[in-house]
Amino acid sequence: MPDFVLASASPRRRDLLAQMGIIPTKIHPADLDETPHQGELPRVYAERLAIEKAQAVQDQFAGSVILAADTVVAVGRRILPKTEDETSARECLELLSGRAHKVLTAIAVIAADGSLSRRVVVTRVKMKRLTEEEISVYLASGEWNGKAGGYGIQGMASAFISDLSGSYSAVVGLPLFETRNLLMGAGYPVLTGGHA
Repeated sequence: MPDFVLASASPRRRDLLAQMGIIPTKIHPADLDETPHQGELPRVYAERLAIEKAQAVQDQFAGSVILAADTVVAVGRRILPKTEDETSARECLELLSGRAHKVLTAIAVIAADGSLSRRVVVTRVKMKRLTEEEISVYLASGEWNGKAGGYGIQGMASAFISDLSGSYSAVVGLPLFETRNLLMGAGYPVLTGGHA
């Protein structure tokens, strides 16, 4: 069985893999400039980053199966940032309040033989109209820090989501159904015969 390398520092992605019985042999986040290119569409951006993250660590882990992912929150063609301060988090929440948006999670898997496969999963999410008090309480929680679009669906913000169409685990950070299929395709057994 080849080593399994997760090219992500996200504890949520580690937790989601654990749900499938997968514990990465190594966790090695790729250090990339994640600035969108001029005019880059959300789907293209997410897929490019996932592939670049996987390829960035490929040389160090030849013969391993490598998984990388990127999650993007988009309103129309606009890519929302991973929020690093309360001001940007507030702007995202005010923009998302009372409307639907898309969460795109791209996954890239490099097989032990070096071949690459990828998938982009799009989930439609609707957020209730938020009151000023709800926004302030959420900002005070700090849950928004480093999250695409200024919220994490698995925390307090779950109470703000009125509708979701697609993959819940993709919104958290890793679409499990598609991830399993890509890993199986790369020759990495997942949940076969009751064990990983």
